[in-house]
Parts: sequence; C-alpha cells; structure tokens
Amino acid sequence: MTSGAALPDKELPVNPAIAAALLDWYAARRRDLPWRRTEDPYRIWVAEVMLQQTQVATVIPYYERFLARFPTVRALAEASLDQVLALWEGLGYYSRARNLHAAARVVCEKHSGQMPPQRDELLALPGIGDYTAGAILSIAFGQDVAAIDGNTVRVLCRLFDYDQDPARAAGKRALRGYAEAILPRGRAREFNQALMELGSTLCLPRAPLCGECPLSAPCRARALGVQQERPIPKERAPAPHRQWVASFIERDGCLLVVRRAPRGLLGGLWELPGGEVALEEPRAAALAHHLRSKLGVEADVGEHLATVQHAYSHFRLSVHVFRCQIVGEAALLTKEWDSLHWLSHDELSDYALTGVTTKVLRAVPWAGGGAAPLADAHVGARGPHPLPRSLSARTAPRARRAKASALRIPSLADQAEEP
Repeated sequence: MTSGAALPDKELPVNPAIAAALLDWYAARRRDLPWRRTEDPYRIWVAEVMLQQTQVATVIPYYERFLARFPTVRALAEASLDQVLALWEGLGYYSRARNLHAAARVVCEKHSGQMPPQRDELLALPGIGDYTAGAILSIAFGQDVAAIDGNTVRVLCRLFDYDQDPARAAGKRALRGYAEAILPRGRAREFNQALMELGSTLCLPRAPLCGECPLSAPCRARALGVQQERPIPKERAPAPHRQWVASFIERDGCLLVVRRAPRGLLGGLWELPGGEVALEEPRAAALAHHLRSKLGVEADVGEHLATVQHAYSHFRLSVHVFRCQIVGEAALLTKEWDSLHWLSHDELSDYALTGVTTKVLRAVPWAGGGAAPLADAHVGARGPHPLPRSLSARTAPRARRAKASALRIPSLADQAEEP
C-alpha cells in the first residue's frame, strides 16, 4: 500500500486482500477498450475527457475518429476550434472540447508538445482537474496516484460505508484517504482502472450486482444492507422550464446561422438567431426585438414552424421556431455571438450545430436542403467524419464550398447538457 496515506476521520481497518481481489478480477474480466491498448499520455487524456459524463459505448467511435483526425497534441493544437467542435458534434458537454483544444495549445507552447508528468503542471492546463490529472499520472506515467471518478466514488462509499456527502470537501478528503490506503505500490495503472471498471459494470447506481462483485466480502455497506443508500442520495430541485424563440431565415437556398461566443453553455456552436422569451410575452414580437437588437435588421415574423423540446442538466427548454423575412444586411451587435453565416446544405458537415438546431432542421423543410431529410444527410450514417474546413467570419449568401461527404457522427438526443 502507499505509505503515509491518511485515513479519514471514520477510520477503518484496511484489508490488504482488497487490492489483490480487485486486480485478479480486473485481469480476468476487463473490457478490451481502445484507450487501454496504449500508454500514450495524449490518447489517455483524450479518452478521459470524452468519458466524463458519457457512456463508454458512445465514446468509442468518437475517440477513434478524433484521434484519426488529430493523432498528436500538435495536430490538435494546430486545428481551429471550429474543426474540433465539428468533430465533437453530438458528444455533448462542448466545454470539454474547447478546454481540450486550449490545453493542447498550452502543451505545445510550454511543454514542447509533450504532456507533462507533474501534477501541478497538469492541473494548470484548461479543463484538467484532480481526477483527470490522477488518471493521466497513474495510467500514462505509472505514478502511484489515486484517480477518483464518479464510479470510484460509488465503489468507495459502499466498500467503506461512507454515509456523508462525498461531494463536500470533507467527503473528498475521506474518499481520497480510502483510495490511497488500498492502492498497491507500483500498480496504480491497473488498480485505478479496476475500480472504475467495477463501478461501471457491477457496482451500479441502481441494483448493484453484489453477488458477482470481487469485493462483496469486505464491503461494509453490503454487510449492513445499505448498499442501495450509498452514496447518500442528493436532493435535486425541479429543473426550471425556459422558453426560447428562434428564426428560420432563408436566402438563395441558404439559412442564416450565428455562432455562440466560445464560452459557457454551447460556446462555439452554431444556432438559429433568437433568444429567450417570457412565458406570457408575445413570441413573434419578442423574436422581432431579438433580431433588431442583436443583428440590426427589421423582421417580418411569419408562420410558426415548429416547437422543439430539449433538456439540459439544469433546465428544460422549449424553442418556438418562426419563418422570418428580414430587411437589411445582418450584422453582429451583441457579444452573445461572434460570427454569422449563410449556411448551405453542402456545408453541414463543416459546422457544429447545437442539438436544438439539429432538431429544428430535422423537423422543418428547408428549401436549400434538397430532397434528403436532415436526419439522413446530417446525422444518420456512421462512418469516418469528413475533415472540417476553416470557417470565414462572414460569408456572402451565394458563396459555396466544395461538396462534403454527408456522413456525420450520430446525434445524441437530449443529452444531459450541451447536446
């Protein structure tokens, strides 16, 4: 075991057989996953970022496509953010992609394109926190460092019957103490992955498969019959329901889209121009006001085309879409967006759209969309992702690019956040 590991206040005797039993089980039952076939710090980093809040089966095709396009840190750093987001489209939680891209540039500027093997240097990179740093240090560099993700939290809370909130500072200290106490020296690479694997496959949030678990004997929560109550459940407030209006503006077969500034929710993604509206506010008038104040155009708000429902982790959204005609040339008058573009159907492979926008384009006939529905052309087929091109900040309506492949990464409807 690691030396000097401080157990939390609720000190428990640590059974040295825990690590042995877990590692034996992992050697026999581990899944063959692409990121387990490498010790390349960059590839492990990409996998750990993609796996945050996302299931393994969903991540695998994204991971393989991403590394085929950006095989090294330098390749990622040299790409544009638009290219990275286009390849990430559908995976959700787009701040991960923005941070990954920004961190790659820092690694190239400050570390000659090599992931640093020091914890403080990793923590200084955008988007890397305690867990990701621990995973990189232990899996890629073989350092005896604990890596505690959500699956590991659940395993440790049950194994040691931790009955406090693991998300609080005291809870984090307690679980780190437990993890360090049972971590076998020189085996952190396998041990951390084994804990995650156990939480992902057997020690499930609901109905844990205790009868198949290699740690069922020393598990204190199971002995007390409270494994279903660990970790202690969080009380969640009802998610608010917000209303939004969006414009469907066509010109010469192209559709007007705007890009959200690269920060916060959905930063860097393209959407239909619009904005939030109060529940009792007339929607057409509200949309005309948004277009006037944000794009400097007068709008004739016409027929209501669709209402799209979407869910994020902290609120639900109803988007009411109207066909609009505008007078004048659109120009950005808001910091909410940083670019606008008249999008042709041939360019869909190059532009990372918000999940809401993708749903709208599935639901609403688009004159420039051709005969094929967007569900087929934009989202449906699996296969290699076409290489995104550089995007101009503002492009005339008649501008066209060479036709790109219609193959797209499959969309994930109603991701928890940032779909």
